[in-house]
Amino acid sequence: MTDTPLDALNSKLDRLIEAVSRLAPAEVPKSDIDAADCFVWQAELSFLEPVHSVNRVDIDLIKGVDRVRDILVDNTERFATGLPANNVLLWGARGMGKSSLVKAAHATVNASGKAPSPLKLIEIHREDIDTLPKLMSLLKVAPHRFILFCDDLSFDHDDTSYKSLKAALEGGVEGRPNNVIFYATSNRRHLLPRDMIDNERSTAINPSEAIEEKVSLSDRFGLWLGFHKCSQDDYLAMVDGYASHYGLDADKDSLRAEALEWATTRGSRSGRVAWQFIQDLAGRIGKPLLKI
Repeated sequence: MTDTPLDALNSKLDRLIEAVSRLAPAEVPKSDIDAADCFVWQAELSFLEPVHSVNRVDIDLIKGVDRVRDILVDNTERFATGLPANNVLLWGARGMGKSSLVKAAHATVNASGKAPSPLKLIEIHREDIDTLPKLMSLLKVAPHRFILFCDDLSFDHDDTSYKSLKAALEGGVEGRPNNVIFYATSNRRHLLPRDMIDNERSTAINPSEAIEEKVSLSDRFGLWLGFHKCSQDDYLAMVDGYASHYGLDADKDSLRAEALEWATTRGSRSGRVAWQFIQDLAGRIGKPLLKI
C-alpha cells in the first residue's frame, strides 16, 4: 500500500517541525537560590548552578595562616549577621590555601548558626567578570546574603573588564548591594601586571593619574590578606595535620623525612605540596582518604 500525497506531505511537515524544534534555543533554567548554599554563575545562561558537594577542607587543616584565617572568618561572620564588612583580596604565594580558606570560612560561619539564614557562596569565573552587574541585579532582590568569589583573579594587557569590577565593587549610581560582598584570590596584590602599569604611566599625559587608575582597583578591597611562603615547621605541621585527620599510620620521623624529601623534589613548601604528598602517601599504603 503506497502513501497518498497527503500522507507524504504530512510526513515532510513532521520532519520540518522536528528540525525547526532542534534549532530553537534551549529553555533557560530558572535559578533557585534555596537549592543549595553554594553556586557557580553560568553567565551565558544567566543561571546560578547549585553545587551540592563542595570541594573544600576543614578550616582546622589550613595551617600557617592563623592570623589571616581569623580575620577572614570574623569579616565573613559580621557580613552574615548583617553587620558592616569589607570586600577581601587574598593575595600572595601559590598553594598556601587562599581559595580553600574562602570556602572553609563560608562553611564555618554557616555551621556556627549565628546568621539568621544560610550565607550563600557564588563562584564567578574570571572571564565572566564583565557580567557582574547582571548577577548583582539578580541577587539584590533575594532574601539572602551572598559572597561572590572569584579565584585567581588578574588582568592582562588590553583587558578592560577590570573597569566593570571597579564599578560593581564600589562605583556606579547604585553601588554594591547591601547583601553582596566580593572575595577574590590572586597571586598579585595589584591584580594588574607591573609592565602594564608602567606602560600606562609612560604614555599618559599625567603619569600619576594613570598609575592611580590601575592601582585603585585593589583599593576597592577593604581587606588585603597576604599569604607568604611557609616555613619548614609550618609545612610539617600541615603534613602532620593531614595525616592525623585521615588516620594515616606512619612513624612520625619517617613521615617528616619523606615529606621534606617530597618538598625538595617540588622545589617549594606549601599547603598544596603537603596535600599532594599526603595523597601519594595514602596511595602507597593503600588507604582511602576518608575522614575518621
